[in-house]
Amino acid sequence: MDSALLDSSVYISAFRSPDTALAVERLVSDVKLWLSAVVLQELYAGALQRDRYLVETLERRFSSEFRIVVPELDDWVQAGLVLARVATKHGYEKIGRSRLTNDALIAMSAARTGIRVITCNARDFEKLAEFRPFRCQCVIL
Repeated sequence: MDSALLDSSVYISAFRSPDTALAVERLVSDVKLWLSAVVLQELYAGALQRDRYLVETLERRFSSEFRIVVPELDDWVQAGLVLARVATKHGYEKIGRSRLTNDALIAMSAARTGIRVITCNARDFEKLAEFRPFRCQCVIL
């Protein structure tokens, strides 16, 4: 069975629309789904108090199934190296690199584990993949 994790852009789209949530469910129906600890952090940081239960439910579900991907030291190192190369090639200033840090950690963790990233954020993940290949599926929801 194929393994994948959803980027926060996919979760946010699903949280906002029942139709999108159904589309996401169909998209991952035959996939062993994982949760990135980085995505979890992004979701908690952006959740309104009234919506926090959705994030807590995700955390409990994936934690109880031991399917949370946590960046290791080498993922941090690889993220830094890739961000430096992206900055050199694309002329990103420090703010641009810091904006990509979370995506880089997600991508490096996914590359290490062989898990596919499903995202609505094609632009940033494609830039990262130029320098560290990983399995990525860009979707429009």
